[in-house]
Amino acid sequence: MVREHKKVERLMLFVEVAESLSFSRAAEALGVSRGYLSEQIRRLEMELGATLLIRSTRSVRLSEEGLSVYRHMSKVRGSLVDLERELAHSPEGFSGELRITAPVLFAERFLLDVCHEFQREHPQLRVHLDVSYTSHDLGRDRFDLAFRSTQAPPHNMVARSLWKYPAICCAAPEYLASYGQPTGLQQLAEHDCLLFAGHDRWSFKNGEVAVTGGMAVNDHRLLKQLAMEGRGIVRVAEYLVDRELADGRLVRLLQDEESDWRVIYMIYPPRLRESGKLKAFIGAVRQAMPTHR
Repeated sequence: MVREHKKVERLMLFVEVAESLSFSRAAEALGVSRGYLSEQIRRLEMELGATLLIRSTRSVRLSEEGLSVYRHMSKVRGSLVDLERELAHSPEGFSGELRITAPVLFAERFLLDVCHEFQREHPQLRVHLDVSYTSHDLGRDRFDLAFRSTQAPPHNMVARSLWKYPAICCAAPEYLASYGQPTGLQQLAEHDCLLFAGHDRWSFKNGEVAVTGGMAVNDHRLLKQLAMEGRGIVRVAEYLVDRELADGRLVRLLQDEESDWRVIYMIYPPRLRESGKLKAFIGAVRQAMPTHR
């Protein structure tokens, strides 16, 4: 029996490798070493008497047998995730765990206090908040609720609009006093723009504009800090800088050129429609948000 349990565990490990086609990425996602993962897959192949993965120095791909095993086991894993959710959620229950995933800055600005207060009101409940820029697959990963800024929510999930916000351009008064305030998109080429790493085109109502600058950073909070220090013009979500705009530390620019507002959705699996704790948490989030837009 123990041996069969170990085989099932190895099969689940194999599914992770099959989906990422990378031992390194799969090991990181699972929280194990690459060597351990490789050894478990080797033992699984010996137990099954089949080569599941075709390895080369640069890549990993599924064999025909590996593809067949993956198709079967991914369904099994999906069924296990659904079973766990069904057992953890009931119309009245407020115990167990509520697993939430959200973008870092949105969670920091709006969700952290809500999660803390909600858990205090329901002490038998553990709230797990995952903050990252990764769009988790709710059908595969063990999350009950996701907050996402997207134009196309997944069709196989329930998606409820929560809030709308624009991406805006702004700069410190000191920068504008030194370099002037752009009055049109073409003038951005004359300014030092603070870029999110890998993104050198900004979208506006009438199209995209190529921008340049001496700094590229992969964190919006650091970009805001640079803007407040007078280093250039930044383009970020309005909610990240709304307080600085209100007290004059930053100045909003090119407002007439702003593109359509973005939507934050709350996304969850259909089978959790009647979950009491999920309904209550969604209600708490709605109540805590600024005036609905």
